[in-house]
Amino acid sequence: MFRCLAVLCFAVLLSACQTDQVNRDFDAQRDFGGYRTWAWKEPALQYQPNDPRIKSDLTEQRIRQSVGEQLDQRGLRLAAPGVKADVQVQTWLIVEDRQQLVSTNYGGGGYWGNPWGGYWGGPMGGETRSVNYKVSTLQIDLLDGKDGKLVWRGSTEQVVNDNPTNPIAREQALRKTVAKILQQYPPR
Repeated sequence: MFRCLAVLCFAVLLSACQTDQVNRDFDAQRDFGGYRTWAWKEPALQYQPNDPRIKSDLTEQRIRQSVGEQLDQRGLRLAAPGVKADVQVQTWLIVEDRQQLVSTNYGGGGYWGNPWGGYWGGPMGGETRSVNYKVSTLQIDLLDGKDGKLVWRGSTEQVVNDNPTNPIAREQALRKTVAKILQQYPPR
């Protein structure tokens, strides 16, 4: 019973970790208004680890489409083939194992102290468990087309959900994530 409760509490804690927090960084010395065109820096999507269970042409296609749509909404146009773009785009999908210790205390009825020290109460019991889980990070890098230096980066992470979803739900979730990352591009 207590183990089920501990696992349930941890699941709630992990779902709280699925924050909308996006990490962004940029070169404040760059004139982002001067960037008008973009192109993919190949490989457009890099995976860490390079694991065939993670690597997917379908995932890459969804990311490419979502990023392209968001950049278009922000006034950047895909450069014509053979034309050097103002900005090169590269994305990363990083999946890593993490671990969290979860402690559950039970038993005892509390304690009552007195001003001279000492206490009365029942014994306390508890259990600490280690819970393993996976976290995925989607990172979008924008590099200057002239010097190749990183000018803007945005990323967010989520706990990987083992429940399979349908392709439409995956695509919608990815679009939402990419929109969240690029929400504050160009920086003001």
